[in-house]
Amino acid sequence: MGHEKEQETAGDELRRPEPPALPWTVRLQLFALVTAVDLVQRGDGTVNRFLFSLADRQSAAAARPDANGVRSGDVTVDAARGLWARVFSPASSGAVESPPLPVVVYFHGGGFALLTAASSQYDALCRRLCRELRAVVVSVNYRLAPEHRYPAAYDDGMDVLRHLGTVGLPAEVAAAVPVDLTRCFLVGDSAGGNIAHHVAHRWAAATTSSSRRVRLAGVVLLQPFFGGEERTEAELRLDGVGPVVSMARADWCWRAFLPEGTDRNHPAAHVTGESAELAEAFPPAMVVVGGYDTLQDWQRRYAGMLRRKGKAVQVVEYPAAIHSFYVFPELADSGELIKEMKAFMERNKPPNGHT
Repeated sequence: MGHEKEQETAGDELRRPEPPALPWTVRLQLFALVTAVDLVQRGDGTVNRFLFSLADRQSAAAARPDANGVRSGDVTVDAARGLWARVFSPASSGAVESPPLPVVVYFHGGGFALLTAASSQYDALCRRLCRELRAVVVSVNYRLAPEHRYPAAYDDGMDVLRHLGTVGLPAEVAAAVPVDLTRCFLVGDSAGGNIAHHVAHRWAAATTSSSRRVRLAGVVLLQPFFGGEERTEAELRLDGVGPVVSMARADWCWRAFLPEGTDRNHPAAHVTGESAELAEAFPPAMVVVGGYDTLQDWQRRYAGMLRRKGKAVQVVEYPAAIHSFYVFPELADSGELIKEMKAFMERNKPPNGHT
């Protein structure tokens, strides 16, 4: 009720827009997703994993190339804690002397608590990124909250990068296509965007031999999940209008992920203030913002923080985009996003001779 009163008295700036125009296929998928999320997020902060497994369709890795020439395989990073990654690669480079391919390390969304690297929508998205970006994609299956709270997901991301720096990519990938680990891009959406930021910060501050071998050329944050105790204008205006992320769902995710007894001003969530830590070598960033995303004000503030600290950042806005638009190839903005990502990666090639 308090939020409704704020909306009624805040004036024209908080007038709620009409719901976004979406194809019926997308509406149906969104309805299924948010219904499943609301059913499995228990009031005590736990997840009904069995119930969610009925809705979360999984895709198996496939060594045989698909119709677009992309194959995949799962790699164990730490069996003791169930940490693994799915590697997507072209079946061949397509040319006798083609240049080495960049590596995209991907962190999926799901509010830190849901979905996996094998979830069908992320398997399909990473296949598309592999094909259209001409990159080897490593999709990280990090541990989920609330069973594994902060900083487990960040630790898992770091260990996957260490694995790449010490063990490298699977032999069958390395044999089929040349790969350049000095062109490594961290990409994440929603909660995965949050993870990508924190892993990039940690990796940029590291000075190990593996960190020297794996060079971060850039970080791409797709509608990243940041926040704070403050309620922003977009949160108030779009709550219940923009699909997927509502304030109630976001609050539940933060309670599940952050250390018990902390609030949303914890440094894992609130990265936009003057006191935010950022490594000197933090790579160039691309931040994607959607006009129907309740998180958009935090995302713009994040970009502003990077600028204040002297970092290169590109903000790409899609005024009609909902949260998670990138997993729906039938939406035109998802195709435009791939083009922007490809251009960003081209602009951030390392200088000739870099090691």
